[in-house]
Amino acid sequence: MTTTETAAAVPAAGTGGPKQGGAVSGTTTVGRGATGATEPAATRGRTSIADTVVVKIAGMAAREIPGVYDMGGGLSRTLGAVRDRVPGGRPNVGRGVKVEVGERQTAIDLDLVVEYGVAITDVARDVRENVIAAVERTTGLDVVEVNVTVNDVHLPEDDDEAAVAETRVA
Repeated sequence: MTTTETAAAVPAAGTGGPKQGGAVSGTTTVGRGATGATEPAATRGRTSIADTVVVKIAGMAAREIPGVYDMGGGLSRTLGAVRDRVPGGRPNVGRGVKVEVGERQTAIDLDLVVEYGVAITDVARDVRENVIAAVERTTGLDVVEVNVTVNDVHLPEDDDEAAVAETRVA
């Protein structure tokens, strides 16, 4: 089960936030190329970008910012921790990311856990800037908004408690 939610492709990204719609994967056509031997090679055909591509790019870009400890709400982080411990399981880079993708625009919602002691507004600003730059550069879509929700603060004691809990089991 994945907690990453994507929305199906819509005609154009609206002014509201991203839609939540299960694990539906949509595809957005970015370039509507022409056909025919007389057209330049670069424009023959079309380019389609799946919503999950935008989710992964945004997730990776958000995690690059110092002060971001993890992403996702409490339940999604718990399920992600279980998934990460399964042999052969891969970490879900899209955890905590929801997107709505239109023909030329996208809107992104991010759920973050920040480190204790960092300025949350500064981290949110840096995350927004990095996500917008990465998504626009990589996909060519215009990012109309990036909504950041800080769900938790990671405290240094949290790591100590986890270490103690692991040593109690023989």
